[in-house]
Amino acid sequence: MGNRLTKIYTRTGDDGTTGLGDGTRSAKESLRIEAIGTVDELNSCIGVLLAESLEEGMRLKLENIQHDLFDLGGDLSIPGRVSMNEAHVRRLEKQLDEYNLTLPALKEFILPGGARAAALCHVARAVCRRAERDVVRIARGEAMIPFHVQYLNRLSDFLFVLSRVLNRQHEVEDVLWQPGKNLDPA
Repeated sequence: MGNRLTKIYTRTGDDGTTGLGDGTRSAKESLRIEAIGTVDELNSCIGVLLAESLEEGMRLKLENIQHDLFDLGGDLSIPGRVSMNEAHVRRLEKQLDEYNLTLPALKEFILPGGARAAALCHVARAVCRRAERDVVRIARGEAMIPFHVQYLNRLSDFLFVLSRVLNRQHEVEDVLWQPGKNLDPA
């Protein structure tokens, strides 16, 4: 961050545009700004999850993810900038695999819920999937590095597995989907 903000409001966005990191202006409803906003929302969801009581290794992984998401937002804010690479994706895959090894195999779909921390993780996962869709829409119209989409795809999987781990740590069962449960509301 080259220039420190001494004043938070500038009034430059009052016309419905916002400044990108490269100095250009973009409509606030553009795909790019939507994606930046969703990545920011995802980062905020992880921040709420971090307000929970978590084991230190998990906390560190989530804090690192927050830094990755800020980098991703920066890449979106400066078209052509690339700060993420295959190593980011591989790190998530490794962590995902390590957590998944501790879990029983899934035989049913699970519903978002369980312990509070797990439910917050599910909310972050849902926002992550929206961020991925937003970034894919941008990538359809312009050349982008595939690592952004891959990272978000792995992150949603990571958050799903993490929600299951959190339920187990809190000794709460995953909520299994019961197809047609309410067809006979007797």
